[in-house]
Amino acid sequence: MTVPALWRLSLVRHAQAENARPQQSDWDRELEPRGRRDTIEMGRRLAQRSTPPQRILASSAARTLQTARLLAGELGLDERLIQPDEGLYLASARQILDIARTLGDEARHLMIVGHNPGISEFACQLSSERGIEDLPTCAVCTLHFELRHWSELEWGSGVQVEVDHP
Repeated sequence: MTVPALWRLSLVRHAQAENARPQQSDWDRELEPRGRRDTIEMGRRLAQRSTPPQRILASSAARTLQTARLLAGELGLDERLIQPDEGLYLASARQILDIARTLGDEARHLMIVGHNPGISEFACQLSSERGIEDLPTCAVCTLHFELRHWSELEWGSGVQVEVDHP
């Protein structure tokens, strides 16, 4: 029987996106220049203070994939670690929990890049230490959990909660 260990989850709200152009779907909105700069800065901060994630789950919308790819680049990670998932697009906190439990695999450090309000609500419901308000664009919330596998992830079980944003 395996003993629970400390596992890390980094939640990222996608960076600032451009306003939709006429006839453009929300899905296709890309990052604006400020969003790209903020993502690079947050990637640098993450690289300085923590081990990089072993798996990145990201909404398959353009802005979230761009955020995930820029972060991966700053962390020196291969983009193949990014797994796009349509289910993360505008997902609720409950949907994100189900996805993390199912797709987290054996990654001791999992990153999820998503959208508000779901990603902020997910962070708040996971934290046992503090309420987490609306995460600003490109914010990173990192929580730690005693787990054997992501399938054991439960509400209110996150400790050592850190929030950073540009």
